Amino acid sequence: MSQLWIENGLFVTMNDDSRTVQGHMVITDDRITYIGAEAPRVEQLAPDARKLDGSRLAFLPGLVNTHGHAAMSLLRGYSDDQNLQVWLEQKMWPMEGRYVDADTRAGSALAIVEMLRSGTTAFVDMYDRMDQVAEMTEQGGIRGILTRGVIGLCSEEEQSAKLQDALDFAKAWHGKADGRITTLLSPHAPYTCPPAYIEKFVQAAHDMNLPLHTHMSETLAEVEQNVRDYGVRPVEHLDRLGFFSRPALVAHAVHLNDDEIALLAERGVSVSHNPVSNLKLASGIARVPELLRAGVKVSLGTDSAASNNNLDLFEEIRFAALLHKGVSGDPTVVPAWEALKLGTTYGAHAVWQGETFGMLKEGFKADFIAIDLDQPHMYPLTDIVSHLVYAANGRDVRHVWVDGRQVVKNGVCTLLDEEKIRYEAAASYERLLNG
Repeated sequence: MSQLWIENGLFVTMNDDSRTVQGHMVITDDRITYIGAEAPRVEQLAPDARKLDGSRLAFLPGLVNTHGHAAMSLLRGYSDDQNLQVWLEQKMWPMEGRYVDADTRAGSALAIVEMLRSGTTAFVDMYDRMDQVAEMTEQGGIRGILTRGVIGLCSEEEQSAKLQDALDFAKAWHGKADGRITTLLSPHAPYTCPPAYIEKFVQAAHDMNLPLHTHMSETLAEVEQNVRDYGVRPVEHLDRLGFFSRPALVAHAVHLNDDEIALLAERGVSVSHNPVSNLKLASGIARVPELLRAGVKVSLGTDSAASNNNLDLFEEIRFAALLHKGVSGDPTVVPAWEALKLGTTYGAHAVWQGETFGMLKEGFKADFIAIDLDQPHMYPLTDIVSHLVYAANGRDVRHVWVDGRQVVKNGVCTLLDEEKIRYEAAASYERLLNG
């Protein structure tokens, strides 16, 4: 048995009943076994329990990034200031077509280092060559909700092969890495996958008892195309295809009307809000306040570093708090506490693991981070929740634990060779650029 006793810490629990605790937390193996203002009792501690002085640190659950494409970190800055379709079809897809396994591995490793060092402990990833992503997820110690994303604009033979690849990956990796890896099935989007093809994914998800993930209603042009092609908007289109008969996570959901919001709430669909990527690509601003009021499970995602251009979820939390105030004219619309929940508790619920991680609570997985409070922008310590949302950023993260294992110590990944990863990422980009 391994045990860690953190004393003298400030704990942001993400529990509505007791938002903060000044005191102690005990981690036994991979679980939180005690949190409270008083020191743990002797019988709660192992004789060889390690101690950590938590003074001048704030502890909170690890951040949950519910939409991204880790391997695309190699394309950070490659194409900026373009609309989505030009950026995707003329810039991203040609470069991604040159990827080999080593590129996916290098890009994923780079992204995992960036996510861990900025406080993300769980991430959703949709891409291909997903074995490479899964291997780096296992090696890096992070928690991954992984899926082989599939574009169906190809022959039926290619469609079948891609679907089989997605199924094989899901079977091979679900529950691996001591349970840190779970899997999904993902047709890329309604505009890149014919209806009959999406139905095959729905049936496979039922057969394998897996959730579904897709891009949806990211741009107005996408919505208009869906109406032209199928006579209905994307939400109704996916609903008719049975997509929401499975637990489902949709990325973006920017362009929704009231009826669509009500339907998503009724079907229990999770939405990944990607404010920075949507702003950079001028895709629009999702109706997050309305989604939250309707009871939709909203969370936060960075999307890829190619459209963001970083994977710092603290930035998404801050934008979620500020953006909706600005466009609504209501400074109370997404308060700091709710913005922080979007990046933690709500994220865990969005991936159907809200009773496993996302809070500092006895019995929950020990996925948590420590923020350095001993910095000018964190003084005076008037309100820790306010500071985490409006002042902090990913560079303030000092330590990270996943499953009770310390994966970042003093700002450095403990399980990954960061220098090697940076070198290999740079080499992969040069190879891609030069064909």
